[in-house]
Amino acid sequence: MARWTFEPGHTAAEFRARHMMVTYVRGAFKNVHGTLDFDPETPRLSSVEVTIDPTTIWTGEPQRDAHLRSQDFLHVEEFPQITFKGGQVRVIGDHDYVVVGDLTIRGVTRSVSLRVIYLGRWQTPWWEEQGGEWIDKGPRLRGAL
Repeated sequence: MARWTFEPGHTAAEFRARHMMVTYVRGAFKNVHGTLDFDPETPRLSSVEVTIDPTTIWTGEPQRDAHLRSQDFLHVEEFPQITFKGGQVRVIGDHDYVVVGDLTIRGVTRSVSLRVIYLGRWQTPWWEEQGGEWIDKGPRLRGAL
């Protein structure tokens, strides 16, 4: 089973939240760290661990971002990390999966389901040689809660 390490400069956790019951606010966290163990031949054995720095929240509106970092929402001074740990994988299509795991925000942990699409694997400039074997440093996955 291959293990990938998320590179914070190339990884984001994006979200969308209902706003005023009439629209959605979209945003992202850029400082994302973690690992993914994944083999497309045995996806049920996959697992993922992710840590997000909530101070990096970005919605395109600085005042809203500051409010989201405050005690009213993420309370980043007391809770400096958001985490997701998932290891239960259901196959729902040829390249489509649901990963069930624990999402912790503000010290509260809830089980959530993350839809994931495997986009494939191809050689990139980010491959590194380790012990005579080429290791892919970047999975091509897209997911959504």
